[in-house]
Amino acid sequence: MSIDNTVAERAIKNFAVGRRNWLFSKSIKGAETSATVYSITETAILNGLKPYNYLTYILEKMKDLAPFPTKEDILPLLPWSETIPENCRTKRPEGTST
Repeated sequence: MSIDNTVAERAIKNFAVGRRNWLFSKSIKGAETSATVYSITETAILNGLKPYNYLTYILEKMKDLAPFPTKEDILPLLPWSETIPENCRTKRPEGTST
């Protein structure tokens, strides 16, 4: 077994930095909103998406949804959806799959 856990430490580094930033949010709602955006961003990265392009895409699409969208309306916007446009995806090396 490895003596260190560098991989695990790198995986949570961004969260630790974000946690420190949320400490100084002006309100609980502001901290919750920051955490939500962070969660969406990290999930996009883990799914091979460019966070800025992905957030721009889903915000544009969400403005056209009903006030209380159904699950079926939201599913195409999730980061692992096949319908996410190519400009939101990072380039993958040849021979790798999704």
